[in-house]
Amino acid sequence: MAVTCRRAAEQDVEALYTLIKGYAEKGIMLYRTRETLRAIIDTFVIAEADGKLIGCGSLSKLGKDLVEIRSLGMTEGYKGQGIGSLIVGMLVEEAKKQGIPTIMALTYEVKFFEKNGFEVVPKEIFPEKVWRDCIHCKKQHCCDEIAVQRRL
Repeated sequence: MAVTCRRAAEQDVEALYTLIKGYAEKGIMLYRTRETLRAIIDTFVIAEADGKLIGCGSLSKLGKDLVEIRSLGMTEGYKGQGIGSLIVGMLVEEAKKQGIPTIMALTYEVKFFEKNGFEVVPKEIFPEKVWRDCIHCKKQHCCDEIAVQRRL
């Protein structure tokens, strides 16, 4: 199976919506509407196999020195094959191009991120994230995600 990673485009919105919705319904990822996805499509990277979207991730700017990896997910049956690492690698390269020195994520998959050069850090060091997104999250007072960061 040949897997390719590329920047997402308008024609990927429906497949992105479906993948993210599945994770959101499990409480693992924030829900995104189709309209929101269209508005931020240029922040997404997707992985494809046989012309089918099998994974995604996005890079969201939180400040001049900080970006967040968001909406990182894989279609069932494709996990554990290194595809997530390909997506993260492409997002890291994008952060480098933008001259942003720190990448963070909130995750339940700490080992995956550690394997990709991230380290666990306290969530509180990212007030940009807390005031932008966490304040609107239903888990804001009982968040069980782990913060990770990678300095470039």
